[in-house]
Formats: sequence, structure tokens, C-alpha cells
Amino acid sequence: MINALPPSPIHPTVDFERDGVQHGFLRLPYSRDDSAWGSVMIPITTICNGEGPTALLTGANHGDEYEGPIALFDLARSLKPEEITGRVIIVPAMNYPAFCAGTRTSPIDRGNLNRSFPGRPDGTVTQKIADYFTRNLLPLADLVLDFHSGGKTLDFVPFAAAHILPDKEQEARCFAAVEAFSAPYSVRMLEIDAVGMYDTTAETLGKVFVTTELGGGGTARAETARIAKRGVRNVLRHAGILGGPIEKAPTRFIDMPSDDCFLFAEADGLIETCIDLGEPVRKGDVLARVYPIGRTGLAPAEYQAKLDGILVARHFPGLVKAGDCLAVLGTIED
Repeated sequence: MINALPPSPIHPTVDFERDGVQHGFLRLPYSRDDSAWGSVMIPITTICNGEGPTALLTGANHGDEYEGPIALFDLARSLKPEEITGRVIIVPAMNYPAFCAGTRTSPIDRGNLNRSFPGRPDGTVTQKIADYFTRNLLPLADLVLDFHSGGKTLDFVPFAAAHILPDKEQEARCFAAVEAFSAPYSVRMLEIDAVGMYDTTAETLGKVFVTTELGGGGTARAETARIAKRGVRNVLRHAGILGGPIEKAPTRFIDMPSDDCFLFAEADGLIETCIDLGEPVRKGDVLARVYPIGRTGLAPAEYQAKLDGILVARHFPGLVKAGDCLAVLGTIED
């Protein structure tokens, strides 16, 4: 007989059922050398006003991605209960240890939160965070918006996205929310590494799930921060939680039809990007060259597009390692 999982060790300092605004923490006990009875204190805000849908809004699932935290820290301080019907739960920095360190993964256990779901209440710090979201926060939500960008190693055209799902009614609701977000691009997302993802867990629970990629390079631009701030309010309006009209902006839908969208480095070296983000690409075009750097006189390896489309993402730092993603392509839908 399989034993039931123990309760989560995370203690919220907010009451999810209470009307009004509450700013508090998800307190995760973490005993360490410099604090025997210490805790990881993950900031959280709840804004409630009567009966209605619940939106769960999250950022910094990876700690070096900043548009989400900017938009969500701003929303947490500015959104008023009288403006909404229902409930908004805001966690600007899900993987708070990684966010404070400015790293993709947690400095405590090297955990990649977005590959740790559904998590474990008796596991590592990262697994405990994943478990709390899986068993305590996701069941409360009707709609989930999880902000991402490229972090320190990728740069993207700014887009909102959802996944192709077996349940076509759920899929349609997800893409309606993506369209409401009104990013410059909207993507029918293909994941190359979906095991353990927050996305997959939320979708399996039947939630409307929207994600983003809003730039990258380990920073946020003024443009991408504006897109994030506008997008989160648009999604809340679309869900019927926030009043007022959706602030529509033109969006172009992009499909990612196969693994041919992705190119990976086969050797270490210096990358020369040959196509800029958002530019059109023809099959056979050289997207990048990787130069060996151990000596002069050696020809670079050329990486060619496997399909027609546009450049959706590129590797960001100038040096690459074997296995790094060099480029991502997508096809524009008519």
C-alpha cells in the first residue's frame, strides 16, 4: 500500500479566503549553517473581492528572468480589491532563492523549479516549492499565468504562448487567453523538455494556462516590461476578474510544427549570429556560425535552417558549448 504524502512544510502567512489585500509570505523552513531554524520567505499577495474566478500569477520560475517579477511586484502594490471580482494570487518570484541569486536554478540545491513538478513535500527545497504549488495553489486557480523570458542564455521575440492539448475545449480557452494578452507574437508552443514542468501539471489539472517568453539576456527592456504589465491586466480582464476593456495590440500567431524548429551546437566555440530576431528565414539559410577558438585558421561550423519561418529565439552569450540551443524557428500563421 502506498502511503499518502505528508502535508507541505510551507506555511502561508495570508488567508486565501479573506477579502481585501494581504501581503505576506510562503514560509518554508530551511535549516542551514547560518540559521538553525531558518526559513525561505517567498513573497505572496492575495487580493480578494467576493465570489468569482481565481487567477494565479507567477514569475521567476527561473531566477534570471525579470519581466514577470517587474509586472507582478507592480501589480501587487497597485491592484485594489474594488477593481476586481474574485481572487488574484500573486507570487512574483516562485523560485525565490534563485531570484535573489540571479540564477536560473536554486543556489541551495541546484534545482530547476520548472523541471521539478509535481514535487515532494519531503524532498529538496525546490521540490517542496513545487509540491506546494501542485497541491495547495493550483487547485485554487481557474487561470494560471506564468511569466518567462530567456534568462542569461537566450533571447526571444516577445510572445505569449499556450500548448496544443488533447482536450480541445481546454486548448481553445488557453489560446483565447493568449490572444487577450496581446503580446507582439502569440505561439502555439512545442516543448523539447516537458518532463516536470509547471505547465504540464497545471494543464493536467484542467487549468487555463498561459506562459510567455519576453526577451532575455538576463535583463528586461522597457518595451518588454510594458508588454508584461499590459498583458497581465489584459488576461485578468479576459477572465472577468478585472473590469474595463482589454487593451488590444496587434499579435502575429506563430506555430512550432516539429523538432526542426530547434538547432543545437555540436561543438564549443564562438557564435556568430547570422539572422536577427524576428527576421524571415528560408530553409537552408545559415542561422549561425560557430568558430573553434583553440587556434586560428580553422573554418567555422555552419548551422542551417531546416524550414521556412522566422527566427524566434537565439543563443545570447558570445561563447557556446556543445549541446547549447543556438536558434529556434517558428512559422507565421496566415
